[in-house]
Amino acid sequence: MGARTRRAHDEIAPGAPDPSDGLLASRPLTARSVLASTLLGTDPPSLPVRRLVRAGALFGLTEGTVRTALSRMAAVGEVTRSDDGRYSLAGALVERQRRQRVGRSATTVDWSGRWRQAVVEPGGRAAHERAEFRGAMDRLRMGELRDGVWLRPDNLDPDRLTDARIVVEPRCRWFHVQPDDDTGLVGTLWDLAGWSTRATALRRHMAGLVGRLDGGDTEALAPGFLLSAAVLRQFNADPLLPRELLPRHWPGDALRADYERYDRAYRSVLGDWFSAE
Repeated sequence: MGARTRRAHDEIAPGAPDPSDGLLASRPLTARSVLASTLLGTDPPSLPVRRLVRAGALFGLTEGTVRTALSRMAAVGEVTRSDDGRYSLAGALVERQRRQRVGRSATTVDWSGRWRQAVVEPGGRAAHERAEFRGAMDRLRMGELRDGVWLRPDNLDPDRLTDARIVVEPRCRWFHVQPDDDTGLVGTLWDLAGWSTRATALRRHMAGLVGRLDGGDTEALAPGFLLSAAVLRQFNADPLLPRELLPRHWPGDALRADYERYDRAYRSVLGDWFSAE
């Protein structure tokens, strides 16, 4: 694919907000990220091209830029195009949407007090293999105690996120352990104070936008798009600890409850925006 197409695919949306606190945007918003996030937020993840063009317009993306980005995404297997002009998520993005649903639900199982420990088998690995392994451990909500030693309370369904387990299980020896100081270990493995601070800030952002969305303010859609993405990233960073190990006033449940209300309001206004095309 030529350089002109790559530039269009990666073009930064000129209308994207740039929050001063750095909480909402972790990287520049490109045409691909707008389209991927739009489909990731749709269930099932499939939309006609005219709606994806409309979504791009929220960020000042031209129809040509959107169509070029979709063509490139299709070429690398991130979306598929049907005969009637609908684009659907494909490949790794389908699994990413499933991970988002898992993070949003925060489902755990009863905790017996045991922990799962993974000790990485010795042996050199290429940089991309190490990155793949670390990403899979993060998705499994494992915390790294030191190089090659990962732990977490054994309170998650062992069948969740099988794609991540396929990556990590052959590379480790696995144990059940019971630490002497659960609370101290939790504080070592995860930055709970940082997560809590970010969650509280996101709740404030949602409170500031949900009234505008309830009033049908379409000007809230662009910043609201970034906010939704930030909240979903926050869910994916939640270690999903047993309630017994959480700090007092942990904002996880409150963040999820606020997001349910916010998401309903956002989808209602977005639906009206699409209908006005």
